Amino acid sequence: MPWIEPADFSRSMLLVKLIVLLLLGFVIVSLFSGLYFLVKDKGQTNRTVNALSVRIGLSIVAIVVVMIAGATGVIELNPSPLSAQGSRPAPTDTVIDGNQERSGGGRRPIVE
Repeated sequence: MPWIEPADFSRSMLLVKLIVLLLLGFVIVSLFSGLYFLVKDKGQTNRTVNALSVRIGLSIVAIVVVMIAGATGVIELNPSPLSAQGSRPAPTDTVIDGNQERSGGGRRPIVE
């Protein structure tokens, strides 16, 4: 990206990671506060529902932040395993010197 200097780019990536980590931390805090209210109030108040609603809202915000950061190129997303980019054909059985060799996707070949 020509308008973002490399130093600014790494700072923005670090900032996005920090924001996502903070959001996930708040999600965990909200989850445990909901558990606490569930045990303490025994279902008599709406504090459990409110805590879990906050957790859902924070989770949605975290997902949106990651999607926006991925779409703008601030963070690099892993390629989809279903895309044709960089995919290899499935391993097949081959015959070498009369022996059938089975490949196991990166493991040592088994020769019988």
